[in-house]
Amino acid sequence: MTEPVAHLDEMRALLAHLPGPDLEAGTAAAARQAQLTKPAGSLGRLEELAIWLATWQARHPPRLDHPRTLVFAGNHGVAARGVSAYPAAVTAQMVQNFIAGGAAVNQLCRVFDAGLKVYELNLDTPTGDIVVEPAMSEEECANGMMAVEPGVDALALGEMGIGNTTAAAALCAGLFGGAAELWVGPGTGVTGTALEAKRTAVAAAVARHRSATSDPFDLLRRMGGLEFAAIVGAVIAARLGRVPVVLDGFSSTAAAGVLFAADSHALDHCVVGHVSAEPGHRRLLEHIGQRPLFDFGMRLGEASGATLAFAVLKAAAACHNGMATFAEAGVSGPA
Repeated sequence: MTEPVAHLDEMRALLAHLPGPDLEAGTAAAARQAQLTKPAGSLGRLEELAIWLATWQARHPPRLDHPRTLVFAGNHGVAARGVSAYPAAVTAQMVQNFIAGGAAVNQLCRVFDAGLKVYELNLDTPTGDIVVEPAMSEEECANGMMAVEPGVDALALGEMGIGNTTAAAALCAGLFGGAAELWVGPGTGVTGTALEAKRTAVAAAVARHRSATSDPFDLLRRMGGLEFAAIVGAVIAARLGRVPVVLDGFSSTAAAGVLFAADSHALDHCVVGHVSAEPGHRRLLEHIGQRPLFDFGMRLGEASGATLAFAVLKAAAACHNGMATFAEAGVSGPA
């Protein structure tokens, strides 16, 4: 619900105009929670999520009839350094698998009646190798900005890109500090020499771009990727369009971390679906103050964990909207 931007300065400027929570809708949701036939707080986080949905959808009651999953695919120049167990060609091959309906995210979208859109981001031209040069130009980075279609109730944001956990680790180290080994994990399953090559690449990239650590958007341009920039743009567009967001694993949360580093309230309309088995994700969640909805040991990416979280959000909305109040059910309320 916003026009595309052509420069990072426009994305920076948008942060100053992000709408805040709709307190009227949130108050209405909290008031209804207090009247439902249950002890106060007995549905735990489901109650919090129902109020959160209403607050950021700017309506009461909240709805989750039309969720949408977005998967952004991009290739990384740093993949040529042997930091992944798979060749870069797998990115495009997996995109075709998404299109054919054969990936995990396709099955999850079917189960939860979520629309799926996959964006191929110039897969024939990998980003620059972050060890020796910036990943993207300002124009390439800003081109991630997009619009959110009317009628979408919530977005699940994920990615596909061989080498992107290397970029995520470098970006997190630049944004939040810490040695490379604190952020680097096995990703697609690398061990031994390949894992050491990954740590070395992340450490070298952070050192190469250290001068930009005071500007989160410049760090995104230098050490992220096209799919990272697209996720940043989608998070901003969703906020402007009053659409709550579910973030997926390490790479998608690292992209969103750029916005948190720029403005600690920029992710208030977001939740994180799950904590990835990739070790840097748990550390990142602590930095940005997010509690994941579940921990199933997943590390697939492709918005699989975020899409699975739609089940929790649907349950929260269904209980909030469908339960009877004490008065409606003729049940005595608390003394």
